[in-house]
Amino acid sequence: MIQHFEEIFQQKIDKEIKIEPKDWMPDAYRKTNLRQISQHAHSEIVGMLPEGNWITRAPSLKRKAILLAKVQDEAGHGLYLYSAAETLGMSRDEMISDLHSGKAKYSSIFNYPTITWADMGAIGWLVDGAAILNQVMLTRTSYGPYSRALVRICKEESFHQRQGFEILLVLSRGTEEQKAMCQDAINRWWWPSLMMFGPKDSESTNSDQSMKWKIKRKTNDELRQNFVDMIAEQVKILGMHLPDDDLLWNETTKHYDFGAINWEEFWQVVKGNGPCNKQRLEARRKAHEDGQWVREAASAYAEKKRAMEKIKAA
Repeated sequence: MIQHFEEIFQQKIDKEIKIEPKDWMPDAYRKTNLRQISQHAHSEIVGMLPEGNWITRAPSLKRKAILLAKVQDEAGHGLYLYSAAETLGMSRDEMISDLHSGKAKYSSIFNYPTITWADMGAIGWLVDGAAILNQVMLTRTSYGPYSRALVRICKEESFHQRQGFEILLVLSRGTEEQKAMCQDAINRWWWPSLMMFGPKDSESTNSDQSMKWKIKRKTNDELRQNFVDMIAEQVKILGMHLPDDDLLWNETTKHYDFGAINWEEFWQVVKGNGPCNKQRLEARRKAHEDGQWVREAASAYAEKKRAMEKIKAA
């Protein structure tokens, strides 16, 4: 019987029919989507921290307003994604508890410090640029709620990338000190951005099954190569360079060759030993605890409203 359901399920996948919450699905499909969507949600929420740190220190009122709007967008993305993940049977409270305990993961990129204003540009251009390449593919993912949430997220992320590039473009045309700041930010964020796509395909244990189920449309290495090809051209507009002596156009493959990624660093950050892992989780735990009274007040108000409606109905 299970085999029959699995055959029908795979036929729907092959025909590009979206899987919806009440449809039958293999347990492994549910778990894979839940892990991926909740991790994406956590990344959006934790990703607010390195940028939120710069809202009050942005160099002008215009820059403050733009950055504030971006951080608000990321909060919204997290909420969309938590809602999508809840359709798979896990409560938001449980997901947040897993994040705070360190059980659940989020993107390794957000465990690096934001040292200068130029980092806001590098995050927008490189980090959001990497995210867009991955997420545009996911607008066609096989699980319906995730696919639909990503349509709006990608539209907003495209503005984030442009905003980041514009910050760096202004700095690249400024004083020598500003140019140096721009190059320094690129140097520090380039390699962590490449790590965002996850481990190389040979070490990605779930990749083959995710491709079969069309949870993913491209492998980690394919997306990483697309990113390198894109950024290697865009950096020329800035008059800057990427910190990779092995970066070179390959006429045979029609792609850029690039240097070796420090995978030891990647796994150390994933395991919780990055520059800001403990700081990020502590900030999230504190914000959750400090907001307890808001959640309690909202629940009390909702209960009072329901009681009043019952009285009126009577």
